[in-house]
Amino acid sequence: MYAIIQKRNYLFALSLALTVPGIIAFAIWGLRLGIDFTGGTLMRLEFSSAIPTVEVVAKTVAETGIEHQSLQTVGEHGLALRLPIITNEQRENILKGFVKFDSKVVEESFETVGPTIGAELQRKAITAISIVLILIVLYITYAFRKVSRGPVPSWVYGLSAIVALLHDIVMVVGIFSVLGHFANLEVDALFVTALLTVLGFSVHDTIVVYDRIRERLQAAAGKTYEEVVNASLNQTLVRSINTSLTALLILLALYLFGGDTIKHFVLVLLIGIASGTYSSIFVAAPLLVLWNNWKLRRRV
Repeated sequence: MYAIIQKRNYLFALSLALTVPGIIAFAIWGLRLGIDFTGGTLMRLEFSSAIPTVEVVAKTVAETGIEHQSLQTVGEHGLALRLPIITNEQRENILKGFVKFDSKVVEESFETVGPTIGAELQRKAITAISIVLILIVLYITYAFRKVSRGPVPSWVYGLSAIVALLHDIVMVVGIFSVLGHFANLEVDALFVTALLTVLGFSVHDTIVVYDRIRERLQAAAGKTYEEVVNASLNQTLVRSINTSLTALLILLALYLFGGDTIKHFVLVLLIGIASGTYSSIFVAAPLLVLWNNWKLRRRV
């Protein structure tokens, strides 16, 4: 049997080492928000040959009277132009300008989002995540209400699960903050969808661990709470890793071969599910023991 709980201080130190850089990165750089949140126009073009140079793109767009722009290559021949909100006439002029460079250029997509809608989406995204976290605490508190007679009350199970979920959110957001700064990776509405999916997967894994703790508490005569939790983790460890590894292998295949449109969505799931598996075993459960030990020391 592995002494997982007994090494909880090392596990907490590892979690801090993984999350603190992300918190610092987010505090300094924030997230690079896509047009879903900021408003603007996103124009995707596909060229038949080489993509124009930055100078050619800048000149072509500037000729239409548009000052601010950012561009990103998509695959070998794709170009994504992020612009302020433009008129249909400006859009046609941009296309005509690129036709001079490549007569076979194709407009793959064109989307415009107003700044009011973008701000509203930001509020809704924060609200959705907040509501999910509150509902998770309430659900776990109710589902584990019978263990309140044991060493740890049910609401502590809920709060420990939330700390583990925050661990996962920080991991994803921190990595995307770094990628946004160094690789111009933007987050959009799909990012929020993926984040909520990660929360669901992670809390499911945490509840499996909690449920095994609850089962062992019913037949834990003569054993300390720390011993019960450690035995429960050892029983669920292989199952949790195998389940997550299966999902991660599928997601890795999607990331490598699924195309650019879902790549960032899948990347969030890859990071989040890996972090969720870790936090369910090595963060959520050790926090229960930490709270119980603190409570025992107060009684002395």
